[in-house]
Amino acid sequence: MEYCLLSPARLIPTEEVNFDRVDALQAQILKVGAWTAPITAEKDALFVMDGHHRLTVAHRLQLAKIPVVLLDYNSVRLESWRPGEEITPAEIFEMARSGRKFPYKTTRHIFAKSVPTCDVPLELLCKPASSEMAPRCASRALS
Repeated sequence: MEYCLLSPARLIPTEEVNFDRVDALQAQILKVGAWTAPITAEKDALFVMDGHHRLTVAHRLQLAKIPVVLLDYNSVRLESWRPGEEITPAEIFEMARSGRKFPYKTTRHIFAKSVPTCDVPLELLCKPASSEMAPRCASRALS
């Protein structure tokens, strides 16, 4: 499983965020001066599986690129954080197409393999990415 660099504008959020969490995460990212956890997104539709708060930070910081791991539901299990509620991939695809968002902490994606960490300096994310900066995004799901 590898990450690639994508424009935050290409990613589609499907959940609301907690802005206190966004503020804390932004402070942490700025303190470290690097992006250390890739966002996970569905490989074809590019909706966010995990990382809605990080995506919001990327927009706030006006980053040109961010680390993203592209996956599909063959390697991801989907649950809801809400007791008794079930969410299906089809419902997430529908939400992504509609432009609406689930409430904060609705979906929980559980990955078959650990998502890699990264250590990309923020100054590199402020500029257009060169091909040497990170592996290219594959047109297929990464395994």
